[in-house]
Amino acid sequence: MKKFLLLAAVSIIAAVTVGCTTIDSGSVGIRFKKWAANVDEQGGVIGTCKGFVWYNPFTQRIFEYETFVQRKTYDEFKVNAKDASIFTMQPTIAYRLNPDMATHVFVKYRKSLSEIEEGYISTCIYEAYRTCGNSYTSDYLMSNRGEFEAEVRKRLEKSLNAEGFIVEEFTSNIIPPKSLQDAINAKNEAVQNALKAENKVKEAEANAKIEIAKADGEARALKIKGDGEAYYNRTVAASLSELLVKQDAIQKWDGKLPQYTGGGATPLLNIK
Repeated sequence: MKKFLLLAAVSIIAAVTVGCTTIDSGSVGIRFKKWAANVDEQGGVIGTCKGFVWYNPFTQRIFEYETFVQRKTYDEFKVNAKDASIFTMQPTIAYRLNPDMATHVFVKYRKSLSEIEEGYISTCIYEAYRTCGNSYTSDYLMSNRGEFEAEVRKRLEKSLNAEGFIVEEFTSNIIPPKSLQDAINAKNEAVQNALKAENKVKEAEANAKIEIAKADGEARALKIKGDGEAYYNRTVAASLSELLVKQDAIQKWDGKLPQYTGGGATPLLNIK
């Protein structure tokens, strides 16, 4: 009976003093001491862990970080351009924690990734936008959005990589001030109207050329037809003139035969 009670007591003590948890393959666990009189530079961290983890729940805790890609879309915020124009930004970031720097992140922040998103990462994003925005005029920013976003991302990656966060994707929804947007719309409308007018001029010129070509073709056709008719008339007229001469000679002949002058001369027909 005593052995049974002793075994039960040991089992209860073991169950209470030994904890077990599992760390998913897409995460990294940080095992650390709750209290540490002699805390070293690791801030009481014993080490990282994965899979089944045994620990003492009285003196230790397990903190888990996801290492797969996280995506966060931030609320809109304002950024001033170099010429004091105010732009509205709404960025979306996709990032992941560098597993090799999980201990560093935990020791420095001791917060979950969602909390770090709202704190440190949010601050880095705003600072990158603010610094880059102050280097661009509003017109240049609108005409070179890709360049602006590339510079913002470059600054952001530099800040986050140093803290153990890898930027996978970064996009901006840049909303210009209404006055600038109205000016852009008016400019685009003017360009479109100019293109329409230019196209109408080209269309009119093309139609005129078509009409000229058509008239020229008709004129050439009429000339060819007229030349043919004139040639025909001349030929007919020439033929008729020869017949009329002969008919007139016949009508004027008195019926007498030709007279000979003698001396072997060729008789002449005198028609009066």
